[in-house]
Amino acid sequence: MAFEFFKGFGVTFSHMFRKVITTDYPFKPPVSAPRYHGRHILNRHPDGLEKCIGCELCAWACPADAIYVEGGDNTEEQRFSPGERYAKTYQINYTRCIFCGLCIEACPTRSLTMSNEYELARDSRQDLIFTKEQLLAPLLPGMEQPPHPMRLGDSEKDYYVGALTNPGTSAGAERAPWAEASQVDGSEPTGVTL
Repeated sequence: MAFEFFKGFGVTFSHMFRKVITTDYPFKPPVSAPRYHGRHILNRHPDGLEKCIGCELCAWACPADAIYVEGGDNTEEQRFSPGERYAKTYQINYTRCIFCGLCIEACPTRSLTMSNEYELARDSRQDLIFTKEQLLAPLLPGMEQPPHPMRLGDSEKDYYVGALTNPGTSAGAERAPWAEASQVDGSEPTGVTL
């Protein structure tokens, strides 16, 4: 009987004599796993056009009904993405989101990815509804703020065929280097509201 008692508390006793690990948060936040599912990012093509085509597949795939997308039509004068459509309205409600990643799997253009950012606490529930402007990746050097004509080719096929060799912001967007820079110096990156 006594043996069963000590066997039951084996885990407790094994942890009693280990060194205590203290994290100096928020000054030295812990590094998340490389494939951690954090805040979403809407990626851009290398010329700055948005990868999102407003197809609403992410909204349909979301089991928590946390994503709202309203598509709009591109014109030659007002082009936000290659092809016919773009996301006129894009919202993610983080009070509902369960960070399952099904929206990422449903995206046909790799427009939507997830970063490692986990600090999403806000004082208001309304502030947890992120809009398209907050989710869009910042403009990197060489990118131009849409709307503008297609710069990488004459058709949307030119954008998606060359996406593996010239991916725009979707390459490494999961690591969100602009979020890491803002944590170090305290500044907000261009184009992203944290």
